[in-house]
Amino acid sequence: MAITATNEVSVGFLEAFGDAWNRHDVDAIMAAMADDCVFDITAGPEACGKRYQGRERVRQAVERVFSIWPDAHFGHARHFVCGERGVSEWVFTGTRADGTRMEVNGCDVFTFRHGKIVHKDSYFKNRSA
Repeated sequence: MAITATNEVSVGFLEAFGDAWNRHDVDAIMAAMADDCVFDITAGPEACGKRYQGRERVRQAVERVFSIWPDAHFGHARHFVCGERGVSEWVFTGTRADGTRMEVNGCDVFTFRHGKIVHKDSYFKNRSA
């Protein structure tokens, strides 16, 4: 399913968004994001992890994910939508350039506006080595 512009967000929209992440299709990912989008990543110096605001900064953050985890995959996804809010649960797997492999449960909490993602807030379990 393609990401399409409507005023309503559905589970199908989040499925397509997740598929775009698994294809590493930055253009398709960004097509789902609002112009004033915010992406809070899982780690960083702030209470929210690290915040990226605006299309260019969010695009850079997405590209950075794929540069760190060139085989990043979000499997076993489940999606929920209720009005302007949504959640995607997934199992992230990926390997860093140094061979470090990660498998971890996580989720994204979304806020939607006019059929686009305005806020993507990512979380995952902190696994010990």
